[in-house]
Amino acid sequence: MEDKTLSTRVILVRHGKSSYNQERRIQGRLDASILTEEGRETARLVAEALRGISFDAIYSSPLQRAKETASVILSHLQADGQHPPLEPKASLMEIDLPAWEGMLRQEVIEKYPQDYRCWQERPHELRMLVPNANGYTEHFPVLAIYKQAQQFWEEILSRHSDGTILVVAHNGINRALISTAVGISPAFYHSIQQSNCGISVLNFASASDSAQGARGSVQLESMNLTYHVGEKLPKPRENHHGVRLLLIRHGETEWNRQSRFQGQIDVPLNENGREQARRVGEFLKDVEIDFAVSSSMLRAKETAEVILKYHPQVEPKLDDGLREISHGLWEGKFESEIEQIFPGMLQQWKQAPETVQMPAGENLQQVWERASASWQTIVASAAPGTTGIVVGHDAINKAILCHLFDLSPKSFWCFKQGNGAVTVIDYPKGADAPPVLQAMNITSHISGGILDKTAAGAL
Repeated sequence: MEDKTLSTRVILVRHGKSSYNQERRIQGRLDASILTEEGRETARLVAEALRGISFDAIYSSPLQRAKETASVILSHLQADGQHPPLEPKASLMEIDLPAWEGMLRQEVIEKYPQDYRCWQERPHELRMLVPNANGYTEHFPVLAIYKQAQQFWEEILSRHSDGTILVVAHNGINRALISTAVGISPAFYHSIQQSNCGISVLNFASASDSAQGARGSVQLESMNLTYHVGEKLPKPRENHHGVRLLLIRHGETEWNRQSRFQGQIDVPLNENGREQARRVGEFLKDVEIDFAVSSSMLRAKETAEVILKYHPQVEPKLDDGLREISHGLWEGKFESEIEQIFPGMLQQWKQAPETVQMPAGENLQQVWERASASWQTIVASAAPGTTGIVVGHDAINKAILCHLFDLSPKSFWCFKQGNGAVTVIDYPKGADAPPVLQAMNITSHISGGILDKTAAGAL
C-alpha cells in the first residue's frame, strides 16, 4: 500500500557547529555564538547534498549561526542556478532559556541542579521566572517553543500549498517543528536528535487532500541524515550506557514493485531487494553488531542474512511478533481489486487506518500490541553498551516508531519506511529510560541522496 500523495516538501537543516557548541555553552536566543570553520564546511556539504533540488522558498532563523549556515548553503546552490532569496523568520528563533544562556553546561548543572534534572527528565515542566515591569512572569521554555513551531507551520503552509521549502534553524526549534507536525508531545523533547547540519525531510498534504484538519496530513520522510557530513550514523549522546538498535525494513519484493498487498504471504526478495540488502550490509559493515532479531518472514529473514554476511559471528533470532500486518482477504490483490470487492474500505485505510478491521485479518491495534511487546523484549534483553539490528516490515516498523512516542494507530502514516532503510534508536540511559530517535529512514546507501527514492510498494 503506497503512502499518501503529499504536496509540500520541507527540508529542515540544523545550523553548523558554532563557537558555543564547541565550548559546550547554552546558546538559546543569545546571538553571541558564531559558526566555526567546521560549521562553515559542513554547511557547504549540506549544499552538495541538496544539489538538484529546486526550492520555492528558503527560510532561516535570524540568529547569526543559523543565518550564516543558510547563506553558505545558498551561495553554493546558486552556482548551479537561481534560487529564491533567504528570508529570516523570527518564528525560527531557538528555544528561549534566559536564566542559562551563555553559561557552560556544567555551570548550569552545578548552579541549578533541580531545574537541570527537570529539563532532562520532564522538559515540558521546566519553568523559569523572567523579570518584567510588574515583577516576574512564568516562562515554560519547551511549551513556548512548541507553540512557536505551531505558529510557523500555520503561517508557512498556508503560504505554500505545494513545492519545496528549505528551513535552516536550531536544535530546539527543529525538534519542536518535527514534533508539532507529527503530533509528538513536548514530554518527548529530548527523544529527537538534531545533529549540526543534520537534514530532515517532512511532506505535507494540502487540506483538500486530507481529512485531518486545516494543515492536512504529514509524513516524516527521513530525520537527522548525517552521511553528507561524514557520519553514516549519528554519534550516541554523551554518557550513553544503553543499547543502540538499528531498525531496518526488508528489501524490495516483486509484490512491492507491483504494489500488490502481501501482508503475511511469504513473498521472497526480488533481485533488486537482494541488492538493497547487500547495500545495507555494505553500509553497516564497519558498525560493530552484537546481535540481530528478524521477523520470521522470508523477506525480512533473507535481508538480515545478507546484512550479517559482514558479521558472521552473529546469528539472527526470529520473532513471530515482528511479522507483517495480516491483510486477510486483501492479500495478493491490487488496489483496483480491493476497491471492487470492498468498496470504500481502501480510502478508509488511507484516511483513518485505525478504524479498519482487515477482513479475515488484523487491525492496527493488534499490530501495535504485538510489535510493541516484541520491541520491549528486545530492548530489555539487550546487554548495556551493545548494538543490534532489528529487521521488520513497513507496518511493523511504523508501529514501533509510533510506540517510541506513545502515538496511537491514528498516526500510522506519519513515518515513512523505505525498502532497505535504516533507523537509529538509542536507549542512552538503559531500557527503562526514554529512547532517542537518532536518525530515521536513512536510504542514502540505496538512493544516493537525501530523498527516499525506494518504491513505496505494498505492505
